[in-house]
Amino acid sequence: MKILFYRYGSICEPDIIEGFEELGHTVSQITEEITNKELVFGDSARIVGDYLMEHPQDCIFTVNFFPIISEVCNIFKIPYLCWTVDSPVLELFAKSIQNPCNRIFLFDRAQYDEISPLNLGHVFHFPLAVNVKGKQQVIQAASSTDIERFSADISFVGSLYTEKCPYDNLVNPPEYLLGYLNGLIEAQLRVYGYFFLEDLLTDEIVAAFKAHLPGFYTYPLETFLTDRKTMAQLYIGNKITAVERLRTMKILSEHFNLDLYTGSDTSVLPKVHNRGFAKSLTEMPIIFHESKINLNTTCKAIRSGLPQRIFDIMGCGGFVLTNFQPELSEIFNVGTDLVTYGNLEELKDITSYYLEHEKERQEIAQNGFERVARDYNYPVRLEQLLQLAFSIS
Repeated sequence: MKILFYRYGSICEPDIIEGFEELGHTVSQITEEITNKELVFGDSARIVGDYLMEHPQDCIFTVNFFPIISEVCNIFKIPYLCWTVDSPVLELFAKSIQNPCNRIFLFDRAQYDEISPLNLGHVFHFPLAVNVKGKQQVIQAASSTDIERFSADISFVGSLYTEKCPYDNLVNPPEYLLGYLNGLIEAQLRVYGYFFLEDLLTDEIVAAFKAHLPGFYTYPLETFLTDRKTMAQLYIGNKITAVERLRTMKILSEHFNLDLYTGSDTSVLPKVHNRGFAKSLTEMPIIFHESKINLNTTCKAIRSGLPQRIFDIMGCGGFVLTNFQPELSEIFNVGTDLVTYGNLEELKDITSYYLEHEKERQEIAQNGFERVARDYNYPVRLEQLLQLAFSIS
């Protein structure tokens, strides 16, 4: 099969391309958006359309949803396949989601529940995968210096979200609005497994929030997106993530040695060992493999599904300690393949236990590795994805 991969720079893209090629497919790439972030919809449509005129393809694939690519595929009457790895992906609400060419694969069931009614039979719930072979090659090639450098008791790789929190752009919010929002944030912070923010945002609260937040996000094309969804998922969801990660890192760093690989400001976390950015392809696999405990705190906008970090850690043979997510027990054996916590006090106790019980920790890490290596490697998942995509008449 000839697959045109329209890329924007997601760290998942090279692994997916390798997975398609391992299955015997020919993958061509359009990469202009990686180097030119000023591209507009019309530019992308022209580039893709010109390419298809010269090089006919069986389908186009993207990570996350590009409405303009869907429109081009509709014109050329070829399938458009996309697989989300992020949440929120507000482009999913564009009217283009209804195009018959679409085959939309969503890693988060809450995303699926929202989007599938807009194009019945063309939207699938489809959890993520990991390039196990590639990760293991990096680990096996690690030098003794690399192993020493990246060994740790507890590691977290990722943003604290403090630098990408548009909620903080609120200007002079009235006391009643701030009080209501603070109450919502504190309540949602205490609940794993149920995202209730959208249900509790009244029209009056949404209107007040918009009035005090310059540049409130609006999608430039026709869309099913509502201001309530945008406020809950993009603004408050990201704010909760930032607050939760700061509190999580604070409580762990006060009791244990915690290595944080991030570009976020950690000045308010004096006991954290900030190691700076980790290179995704050459350093992150070693970190995951050589850390006794790898922490995952899921972005709140990922309301039910499992983030890429969990699959990556397990594909490296690392031990995963994660917050509870509703889909965890559907995919893995909790307590056997990985370990969960339900609040920060429990997190502290569980961390202490597994730092002291090495054999049990290693057995769980091995179980998780074997599970993703068998069922969630890219060739296996992409073969399943293609079967679903081309089962639609």
